[in-house]
Amino acid sequence: MPRPVIGVAMQTLPAKPGGDLPTCWIMGRRYVQALCSVGAIPWLIPLLPQDPETMNDLFDRLDGVFLTGGVDVDPSCYGETRHPKCGATDPDRDAIEILLLQHAMKTGKPLLAVCRGIQILNVACGGTLYQDVAAQVPAAMKHDYFPTLEQPSRNYLAHEIAVKSGTRLGSILGESIALVNSMHHQAIKDLAPNLLPNAYAPDGIIEGVESKTSQFLLAVQWHPEELAETQPGMKRLFTSFIDACAA
Repeated sequence: MPRPVIGVAMQTLPAKPGGDLPTCWIMGRRYVQALCSVGAIPWLIPLLPQDPETMNDLFDRLDGVFLTGGVDVDPSCYGETRHPKCGATDPDRDAIEILLLQHAMKTGKPLLAVCRGIQILNVACGGTLYQDVAAQVPAAMKHDYFPTLEQPSRNYLAHEIAVKSGTRLGSILGESIALVNSMHHQAIKDLAPNLLPNAYAPDGIIEGVESKTSQFLLAVQWHPEELAETQPGMKRLFTSFIDACAA
């Protein structure tokens, strides 16, 4: 069976002052390695919102879409003004990922999204975000366990999530309570109407969503690519996605 081709949008790296490094597109290696490990061919997608013909021709060649973590989603995408705690954004990436999502949902191609990916999915479907959970949800627990010199690991299990039974995510993970890593400061606020929540943090923050239809469309707020080598359930997120793409 041919290996499925999975589209992964890149992110803009601004030019360095002085001109020694021009503007570039980048993407973390771990996402690509996780896809390769389950038999996929990752296709890193350039950010060319001004060239829709090229983008559409590229999208047509994909078997599935994987949305990764990264910078904040620009609040203009969901009709809000910028909060002081909103971080760096990438309008070109927002535009291309929204086009990718629209293409996947229109054609029924499988989609897996992590961290920022669940956020841009919710926005593309008509939802909104907390621009900074700590500032806008006073009762929220800590979610921004970003790597530091003291704690450099990206696989630190920060908190539990409660997984809803009867959902695609519940079937894949095979457990009602799971431990996850947590490296985000934004999160779903108003859930898009066509998405089904399937996991929650102890403070009520939505940690996972999926399609209400039979389409394989699954998104989580944590980083399973960092846990796939040690947790079978997290590995199954990728294998089940690739199986759907191959089909």
